Order: sequence, then structure tokens, then C-alpha cells
Amino acid sequence: MPALWLLLILILLGVIGYVVGRARAVRSAGGNVSDLHSLPNHYGSFVALSVVVPALTVMLIWLLAQPLVLNAIVSTDFPVVAIPENASVDLVMSDVRRIAEGLDKAEAQGVLDQSPLNTIADDAGALRGMLAGVGVALGADVTPEVLSASQSYRALAASGQGMMTGLVLLVALVGFAYAIRRTHKEFRARNVVEAGIKTLLIFAASIAILTTIGIVLSLIFNTLHFFRLHPASDFFQGLVWAPSFGGGSELGVLPLLWGTLYISLIALIVAVPVGLFAAIYLSEYATPGVRAFAKPLIEILAGIPTIVYGLFALLTVGPMLMSVFGRDGLGWMQAGTAVITAGLVMGIMLIPFVSSLSDDIINAVPQSLRDGSYALGSTQSETIRQVVLPAALPGIVGAILLAASRAIGETMIVVLGAGAAARLDLNPFEAMTTVTAKIVSQLTGDADFASPEALVAFALGMTLFVITLALNVVALMIVRTYREQYE
Repeated sequence: MPALWLLLILILLGVIGYVVGRARAVRSAGGNVSDLHSLPNHYGSFVALSVVVPALTVMLIWLLAQPLVLNAIVSTDFPVVAIPENASVDLVMSDVRRIAEGLDKAEAQGVLDQSPLNTIADDAGALRGMLAGVGVALGADVTPEVLSASQSYRALAASGQGMMTGLVLLVALVGFAYAIRRTHKEFRARNVVEAGIKTLLIFAASIAILTTIGIVLSLIFNTLHFFRLHPASDFFQGLVWAPSFGGGSELGVLPLLWGTLYISLIALIVAVPVGLFAAIYLSEYATPGVRAFAKPLIEILAGIPTIVYGLFALLTVGPMLMSVFGRDGLGWMQAGTAVITAGLVMGIMLIPFVSSLSDDIINAVPQSLRDGSYALGSTQSETIRQVVLPAALPGIVGAILLAASRAIGETMIVVLGAGAAARLDLNPFEAMTTVTAKIVSQLTGDADFASPEALVAFALGMTLFVITLALNVVALMIVRTYREQYE
């Protein structure tokens, strides 16, 4: 049974459990609701939670574990001699899973023909055409060993799906029977339901933490694998970035870090003053009518896709700068793709991050501070400079940090506006690139995932993570220092 149908059945069983549990509780009190320990809805919710939560937990665990188990079983039986020299077991198993999914789609659409499956050695093109018809593209012909493994994977997946359906329904029914048995007028249903909901809320809050831990562990393990293949000293001290999937790569991170920090610095030079001044005007000087009109217009910038900003940099800002600084102007720029192009456009993109957050933070400063300053004879500008901004400084630092993190992680504007050259140069009119752009380029294509040229993307990601963490620590220190002065 498909997982979606099984989920709908669980929801239906939960609704039935709610109705039955509520009715049973009222009936146990002889129809007098005041004799119940809890509200009738609590009894119904107890039965519904007892049906849905354990069954859904089993279902999620099964869905997560089944692909790993099937992959281990099928890969163990796969003949080693059938693995190509330039491939790995993981790549072959990826083809096995893709073919199995394609055969399932073909069977569901009624286009699965058994003849090419039985004569794969003579009719591989027919199988390729059938899989292409259901949206599965293959880079090479399917070997008999891969096809056999795909059929075994399908059979095991079908068996696992059936076992999961039976187990999930059994757990749901057991939960239903257990909850109905405990439902009576003296049962403290409210306490149990509230404790269960609290547990669900804790689990939901833990997802972000667990996800962060998973991301960090993934980066760490793959980075360590990369450093086993490529010296860490060459990575951190190298001044040249020249990956070559044929061997002899020079993977120095310093040119990429320089491009990242240089472009981000220019973006912040543009965004921070403009965004902060706009926030001061909107919060302190603008009339309610102007504020209601101007603030939404500024925040629209945050909703524009980054690819649009990239095209704007490539087609508008780059040629405009070339007309001034190019060959026909000052002669400083050789092409429209340069650090200054990406930095200016990225700064425009960051303006709403700084402006909107700073505006909210400045408005949160108590009015009593302003009134006290006016009472001492300060002007409005003096009050803003000496009272409002110092009191709002911790939040403003957080807004600038958010903008800096957004700038460091930007990709599309860099790809289209700054070029792809990895170099150490102070000239903002030269083309450069960033860490994020190279992460994308190293993980795209048909390169072996286990090669240093592909694994270097994780080392680059880990480097960015450490830089962002350091920025957060520094910002936290600044916030705590100034907060102590104004509390």
C-alpha cells in the first residue's frame, strides 16, 4: 500500500478513535459530563493520539530505514566483477535504484513490457526507451547484472511495503484497543494528553537541533575524508585554485575566501549605510502615511529571486559600469563581470534585511528613553545619535550579521555578476569568484563523488561554517558588551 494511502487510513482511524473515545467517556459517566475528570474532548484526543502517534512513528522509522537495508542487501549480492573500473558500488547502486523506480513507474502506467527484461543483452535499447518514456534517463546501457539487481530491489521493496502496512495498522489497532480500555470517567485524560502534546512540541523543537547536528557531522566526516586524499596544508595555504579531474589538482582555498570576503565587504558597504539610514528615517522622521507606503516597497526587494538579481547584474549593472569604467571610459574594467558588479547588486539585495530588522529594533526602544532625552533639552537628532541608536545597537548588530551571512552564502549573483576566476587581487574591477560558486561547480557533472575534486566541496562548506560561527561569536560578544551598559 502506498505511504500516502496508509497515512490517510491512519488519519481516518484517528478521527474514528476521537469520536468513539469521547462517546465512551460520556457513557461511562452516565451522560453527566460534570462527573468526568477531564473534558470529553480530552478523552477523544487521548484515543486519537494513541492511534496515530505510535503508528506514524513506526511508519516514519520504516520509511527511513528500508532504503538503507535494501541497499545493503542488494549491494552485498552484487558481483564485484560487474562493477566498472571507473565506478564505485554507490554509483552502481544509484543506477539500480533509479532503474527500479523507473520499472515501478512503467508498471503503474501500464507500459511495462517483459520482453526487453528477458532479453536485455539483445534489446537494451528497448529498455532504455521504455524508461525514458517514464522520465528515467540512463547514461549507459543496462547490464544484465544491474537489471537483475534492480528486479531484486523491486521485489524486496514490495515485500517491505507490505510488511510496513501490516505492522503500522497493527500498531494503530493495538493503540486503539489500549486507549479505549483506559477511557473511563476517572481517567486523567487531560494530564496524559497535555503531556503527550508537550512531548510532540519538544520533538518538533528538537528537529532543528538534530538537523544542525546532522549537517555538521556530514560536513566533518566528508571533510576528513577529503583531507585523507589531499593535504590540509595545501588546502589552507594554497594560493592557486585549479581543480583537474584528470589529476594534478591545485586546491588552495585562499583565492576563494578572498573573493567571498571581498564581494561581501562591498555588499555590506552598500547595504549597511543605506539600510540603516532608511530605518532611522522610517522609524523616527517619516509620517505614518509615508511609512505605510515606503516600508512595503523596500521589503519587496527581499522577495525578488536571486536569479533575477543575477540577471540584473549581468544585463544592466555590468554594462552600465563598463560605460563608465570600461575601455570607452576610464579603462579600468575589462568586462562587465567583476567584483564591483556583484558587490553592488548584492548590496541592493541586502538593503531590506538591514532596513526592516533595524526599523523594528529601533521602534522597540522604549519611548520613555526618548522622552527623558527631550526633557533634558536634547534635539531629535541628538536623541537618535546618543540614546536611540546605542540602545538599539545589539539588535542592529544582529541585523548586520544576518546580512553578512546572507552575503557570504549567495551564489547566483556571484556566478552571473562576478565571473568564475579564482584570484588574489585588490582590483574590484577584476572578475573573481566565491566559495559557494565553487561548491556548486565541484558537485555538478559526472565526476566521481569519491574524488578529491568532488569532496573538496565539503571542505569548502566546512570552512564557510567555521567563518559564520566565528562571526556569530564576535557579534554575541559585542551585543553582550553594549547590553551591559544600557541595562
